[in-house]
Amino acid sequence: MANDASAVSDAISRDPDALADPFTPPADSSLWRKNFLLGAATASYQIEGAVDEDGRLPSIWDTFSATPGKVLAGDTGAVACDHYHRWEADVDMLASLGLEGYRLSIAWPRVMDAAGVPNRKGLDFYKRLLNRLKEKGITTSVTLYHWDLPQHLEDRGGWLNRDTAYRFADYADLMSRELAGTVDAWATLNEPWCSAYLGYGNGHHAPGLADGRFATQAMHHLLLAHGLAVPVLRANDPASQKGIVANIGRGTANSDSAADQRAAHLFEVQHNAWILDPLFKGAYPQDLFELWPGTEPLVLDGDMQTISAPLDFLGINYYFRTNVASDGAHGFRDVPLEGVERTQMGWEVYPDGLRDVLTGFKRTYHNLPPIYITENGMASDDKVIDGRVDDTQRISFLKRHLAAVDQAIKAGVDIRGYFLWSLMDNFEWAFGYERRFGVVHVDYSTQKRTVKRSAELVAKFLKERKARV
Repeated sequence: MANDASAVSDAISRDPDALADPFTPPADSSLWRKNFLLGAATASYQIEGAVDEDGRLPSIWDTFSATPGKVLAGDTGAVACDHYHRWEADVDMLASLGLEGYRLSIAWPRVMDAAGVPNRKGLDFYKRLLNRLKEKGITTSVTLYHWDLPQHLEDRGGWLNRDTAYRFADYADLMSRELAGTVDAWATLNEPWCSAYLGYGNGHHAPGLADGRFATQAMHHLLLAHGLAVPVLRANDPASQKGIVANIGRGTANSDSAADQRAAHLFEVQHNAWILDPLFKGAYPQDLFELWPGTEPLVLDGDMQTISAPLDFLGINYYFRTNVASDGAHGFRDVPLEGVERTQMGWEVYPDGLRDVLTGFKRTYHNLPPIYITENGMASDDKVIDGRVDDTQRISFLKRHLAAVDQAIKAGVDIRGYFLWSLMDNFEWAFGYERRFGVVHVDYSTQKRTVKRSAELVAKFLKERKARV
């Protein structure tokens, strides 16, 4: 659902500086700090392409996107942004914008075969990429798993099979031995909620299974994989930071009634506490199994201790809030609000939600490590007109969400950086290539990159910040 022009105009009118100075934060903003990292993010399957080259094996997303009816317009990641062949120019583009950090992911099927034997051509690709980033002075943040599970592991049960967690630890071992010294921060998983719920709970994502019991068991094995990988990463690459990336959501109640307030609480339990409680409290929230009775995963002795090992950072991905009401039983139902600003995805633009969840986590989890906003951004139907892309709504979106980050910092939350999602338009999973999240436009027929106005303004701010130091 595309956002209409009036909503964009309303958004700008709420930001009185939007036209005169559409991005630069106010003088007292924490974003002016020299040590606040501002970068951009991508993911392997969404940009690399080259799915059949240099020994890469099939992933669950190759299989899923090739299945009729699973991805909008029948799109696949077979070519995507052709980053596998254009990575040098893409790194130059990233550096030319002055972006200080780059968050990327490694394609598990590209770096080892089904027997665990390293694939040297795949490993060399990431070595060249990371070394060039370091030469450019760009901080490197590497995610080991951004959803592209090798298909041969899915054929043996995927994340429903406990053995996959141990195979992930083997993969983490290989990558951290091969890439030690080129990675500033390792994230084990990206958004396990999406992998577990969308992949195994409702079938919207690969591998396309739909069973509540599957979702909770897949989540347990994902978190176990994370826990098993952390000590391996620490042993092999001790100078780097180790963490995990969670997508979180803000749930608000449709009314002041006790039932609706409970519904909002349950939304945040299944969206946030399902992941964060095991990591920082060593237990699953019991409210989760009141919401989804009979879905308790099989947990073996020692699992929760493994999962809850201390971390150096927590990555937070935030996009929108969900307004909910009681479903009249023991759960909740979405109640979309009328007259609110929305993005091309149909998601409500709600910057206050980012501030609210961050300050809420600080109150709830007393052992919370430093936080990076590892994804935040929006999709819009961007077009190149006379060689330019004026993505007015995105500029306003970014400014308001960065203001929310600043508010959370001033409230005492330790936030160290922010990564734009995304560096460039790319394969948006089940939505194919229709939804554009990038600050750089990609013409998929020619692979021409066009820097959008939002990226120009971010670059201008970074240049000004550097000049002040």
